Amino acid sequence: MWLSKKKLYLCGVIHEDAMKRIKLYEADDKMIDLISDNYSMLQGLGAFGIRLGFGDKTVSEVCREQGVDCHTFLTVVNFLINGYAPKETDDKISVNTLLAYLRASHRYFLDFQLPSIRKKLEESLSQGDHLATLILRLYDEYAHDIRMHMKYEEKTLFPYVEALLRGEQVSNYNVDIFSKHHSDTTGKFHELKNIIIKYLPHDGLANNQLTATLYDIYNNEEWLCNHSNVEDVLFVPAIRILEQKLKKDDVSARISSLISNAEGQESISEREKEIIVCLVQGMSNKEIANQLFISINTVITHRRNIVRKLQIHSLAGLTIYAIANNLIDKKCFTSD
Repeated sequence: MWLSKKKLYLCGVIHEDAMKRIKLYEADDKMIDLISDNYSMLQGLGAFGIRLGFGDKTVSEVCREQGVDCHTFLTVVNFLINGYAPKETDDKISVNTLLAYLRASHRYFLDFQLPSIRKKLEESLSQGDHLATLILRLYDEYAHDIRMHMKYEEKTLFPYVEALLRGEQVSNYNVDIFSKHHSDTTGKFHELKNIIIKYLPHDGLANNQLTATLYDIYNNEEWLCNHSNVEDVLFVPAIRILEQKLKKDDVSARISSLISNAEGQESISEREKEIIVCLVQGMSNKEIANQLFISINTVITHRRNIVRKLQIHSLAGLTIYAIANNLIDKKCFTSD
């Protein structure tokens, strides 16, 4: 028998150590068994883009055929059903899959769930009743707050994550900023539920309609709670891992670039080495020309090439280069 920890720990999280005795859904379980035992996951299937009609296929088979990352799907499923929270270092979770799931969940909630409950609430309240009008206004205010909350994520967090997935660094935003400002929406309908229960008793059909609508509002609140927890417990750590990976990749790329530039650096000619030694010894262009029996213009050209090849502009830098490459004797130079 499956244990539904979601009902016992609403809006809570059960971590890995506390889950050892609870069987979790796995890739070789049948998808039909998962849904039959947990009908609340039907909407989750739609958010993942999984179509019904999968027969007796396993979870892994359905995910593979419908282009869904199986590990991420099972992570969300086991979190929503059992409250199972993986380690924050789980780098197997697909950020791209979670992003698509959350986007689809937003669309379901904003375009279907909120308008549907609003319509049911309107139908179950007495027409023209002043208190009923206030109830609808209160619902609209709460719905607006939730809509703005989700729109904020779609305008700030989601584009940021897409940039990370493209390998782009964003300097003025990160997931910690989002976490600090991620407000809780799970209590938006608490006051509304209490007002309806306490002050709007109805008889007959109207009462049945209102009771059914209240049931939908309760489910709606639980849905919001689960959605918020998926963002905080699964999505945010996955983004943080992606941020850290990009930083490491950026550092590695810079090191590789420096190594590549050093390896691809033009070699210094023997004549240029002679000129470096002369410069370190304090000779002028004219003195170098006389010493090496070349023109002053040729000396100037060689000096430009030395700067271009070594990217060293100072006499001190050339001195260090000369010592490091055994062009001059360090002891002799120091004694001088």
